[in-house]
Amino acid sequence: MVLLRSLWSLFVTAVVLVGVIIGNLVAKALDARFFENPASGPGVSDLHIYLFNAGVAVVGGLLGFLFALVFFRKIVTWISYFETVPLLDKMAALIGTVLGLVVAILVTFPFASIPGYGLPIAIFASVAGMVLGVGFVMSAKEQMAYVFPSLSRASSGAATYGPGGGIPKMVDTNIIIDGRICNVVGTGFIEGPICIPDFVLGELHHIADSEDNLKRARGRRGLDMLNRLKQMEGVEVSIVDDYTEEEAPFDEVDTRLVRLAKSRDAKVLTNDFGVAEIAKLHGVPVLNMNELATTLKPVYLPGEAFSVALIKEGKEPDQAVGYLEDGTMVVVKRAADLIGKNVLAEVETVLQTSAGKMIFAVVNGLDEE
Repeated sequence: MVLLRSLWSLFVTAVVLVGVIIGNLVAKALDARFFENPASGPGVSDLHIYLFNAGVAVVGGLLGFLFALVFFRKIVTWISYFETVPLLDKMAALIGTVLGLVVAILVTFPFASIPGYGLPIAIFASVAGMVLGVGFVMSAKEQMAYVFPSLSRASSGAATYGPGGGIPKMVDTNIIIDGRICNVVGTGFIEGPICIPDFVLGELHHIADSEDNLKRARGRRGLDMLNRLKQMEGVEVSIVDDYTEEEAPFDEVDTRLVRLAKSRDAKVLTNDFGVAEIAKLHGVPVLNMNELATTLKPVYLPGEAFSVALIKEGKEPDQAVGYLEDGTMVVVKRAADLIGKNVLAEVETVLQTSAGKMIFAVVNGLDEE
């Protein structure tokens, strides 16, 4: 950010100076037209001319300042975009531009001395040569990749992966507070840098400072999880605090998170259904922790038996309900009188619902363990 501010100051200063110089040249041209004209009348002194020149120069500087403010944001956006362009494409564009300009200069050299037509012909030929040159070299990228294989490998890595060797993961507030992210990242199943937008961090701080005890505990738990992530070996955690001009600060946190992930070619890591749906609408890949947990639950087929503790009555008079270690609900038929005991349940059917799996079983015997 310090480097960006320094470049901004240097760019604005340079453009303002150019605006002042152009304004000064315009003022001198106007001097020769107005003040040296006899029709300008008497009473025009050197002070009037000086003030006029200074005023035009100031106007040129102000216009340069406004131009610099608008154009610098465009430059930052283009640079951010160019960071995602493969190196092979950059090299092809550079080579095509140089070749196009060289050919255009050689072709238009005999016409350069034609009065009134030489310069327009040279400009047109240069632009056409650059376009044709870039198009020609870009069409030969495969041949360039064959000749320079290192460029191809570098370009694929730069376009797809982040600095940590994997696709960046943009995390939301809920997944941080959840806490399971530390365990999953610690197993090595999630690779690449973990990116935390500063507005997500700000939301965590706001929750941690809440007057509500439950919210305050959740916020502090999230901050503890972030500290654990940063202390884990081999895990790259970064705070994202610079955005493109497409990022709208007035939007909700979830929308800002998805847009930021899309602009950085990152994946969204969440356990929130709403965030996952927003990401899918924007075409952003999603890693849903809840879907992962559901997928990892053990699969029981009809006829298999397992031990379960019955803890409460079911909806039907003869049913009893228990839960497996992963939270799967087990409804056991004709077991209402066995509540409070461990039983061997034999699977009859497995029902998949929006909340997860439900297993319907019958008693196969008492668990003696």
